[in-house]
Amino acid sequence: MIHARSLTDLKPDRPALLTIGSFDGVHLGHQTLIRELVASARAQNYRAAVVTFFPHPSIVLRGRKPSFYLTTPEEKAGLFRALGVDVLVTHPFSREISMITASDFVAQLKRALDFQELRCGADFAFGHDREGTVDWLRAHGITVKVVDPVIASGDLISSSRIRRAVAEGDIAQAAECLGRPFHVAGMVIEGNKRGRTIGIPTANLDIWDERAYPARGVYACRAWVADSPVDAVANIGVRPTFGSDDRPTVEAHLFDFTGDLYGQTLRLDFVARLRAEQKFNGVDELIAQIHRDIEQARHLLKSQLPISKTPTAS
Repeated sequence: MIHARSLTDLKPDRPALLTIGSFDGVHLGHQTLIRELVASARAQNYRAAVVTFFPHPSIVLRGRKPSFYLTTPEEKAGLFRALGVDVLVTHPFSREISMITASDFVAQLKRALDFQELRCGADFAFGHDREGTVDWLRAHGITVKVVDPVIASGDLISSSRIRRAVAEGDIAQAAECLGRPFHVAGMVIEGNKRGRTIGIPTANLDIWDERAYPARGVYACRAWVADSPVDAVANIGVRPTFGSDDRPTVEAHLFDFTGDLYGQTLRLDFVARLRAEQKFNGVDELIAQIHRDIEQARHLLKSQLPISKTPTAS
């Protein structure tokens, strides 16, 4: 897969079928669109091309706050590669870019990709003041195929719906919409080592501060050490029993694991929420609850066969 950082980095070597969007999370709706795009491109000896943006347009234009993204640009690129995309453009987005007219942007797309058809949702629009609607594109002689939305549990799958589910700790709904467990990843860094002092060592993750993460609480997780799955229990919160930290931390206790993780990237796939964060009357009460959490997580994870780690690199 060719991964370009701007349309100006590309010159077409053969025609393309194209889709454009933010695609945060690359959820089941996105996957359906991309698979259809790739299959049609293969049948016509075209390239399957995706144009996406970073930062997310709503962050630039509406000032969305941190803890927003479901996927990093690198994770998103890895998922597109796995779906068979030939060309991915992660185009920089700014207020200046948002002022480009639909006509000018189409001209840039034609020069870079020689696209023959655009695939999108019914509410698709681009360009200054969202001028480039489906009707506008067709009126300007561009072939457009509108892809039907995908429904899960009676509601439309969308990145916004998944963000809400994650923020509420509804890991099951997020996984249903994504078609895979929701995950976060970060480098293992030194923490305050409280877990080690109570006999339950944890790996503290340095999470990108713009990454969405689940509501405060305790979760059964599958940790990925390199490409090997290890069952784990994770805590997201401010450790209220110890007086509370300034900001939520993500830490995981890996079952029956004794290796050194410092400096490594650890990924956590969230399988189930066990409980909300709570303050205990003392360390002994906390330790007893953690052991109950571990046993509950072991039981839940025993019935969950590990799936292959989804791609996260471009």
